[in-house]
Amino acid sequence: MLRSLAFDADDTLWHNETHYAETQEAFRALLRDYHDDAWIDARLHDTEMRNLGHYGYGIKGFTLSMIETALELTEDRLDGAGIRQVVDLGKAMLAKPVEPMPGVTEVLQELSRSFDLMLITKGDLFDQETKLARSGLGTHFSKVEIVSEKDEATYAAILARHGIAPQSFTMVGNSVRSDILPVLALGARAVHIPYALTWAHEAVASPLEAPFPVLASIRELPALLRSW
Repeated sequence: MLRSLAFDADDTLWHNETHYAETQEAFRALLRDYHDDAWIDARLHDTEMRNLGHYGYGIKGFTLSMIETALELTEDRLDGAGIRQVVDLGKAMLAKPVEPMPGVTEVLQELSRSFDLMLITKGDLFDQETKLARSGLGTHFSKVEIVSEKDEATYAAILARHGIAPQSFTMVGNSVRSDILPVLALGARAVHIPYALTWAHEAVASPLEAPFPVLASIRELPALLRSW
């Protein structure tokens, strides 16, 4: 019987990728005298992927990757004022308000009466803990897992640590790569709630017919769970 229900945080419970998109546009504007937007985007993405092993996921690592990319694309001609602009972009992201997605608060309140709710998200520990506290949603979750990667091994370790059988577990998230496929591989269930913007690193080729439920809104989740 389905008893444990886990949620991704960024762009499932609250807005996140929009903030990255806004910051990336400001970063492009800073470097447009040197390169076109497509080249800036490509180099920044390459730098982020190269640095994942050093910094992991999150705003701080993204900021360091922006600084490195800016220096590379300007051949170290970006001055201290320019570097300060990039640092300020990162600080502005950290200070942005945490806005729950429409319907999230009501749905979590309803589901917490019937399910053991867990938050499983990846990124910087301090950043994610702070966002959870500022969101006002933390009281709905009995367990919180902030991890460096969300793959099959990570989910298996989480289920084992909490004594949860895969057949009683469902993951809800916006990333097919991180929230859906690894969970299905363990024999658990997963629900996809797409977000309008998706980081290129999280993108996967979409099947013509998804082998997992795809919802337009988290508001549809209680009815789906009742049908199960």
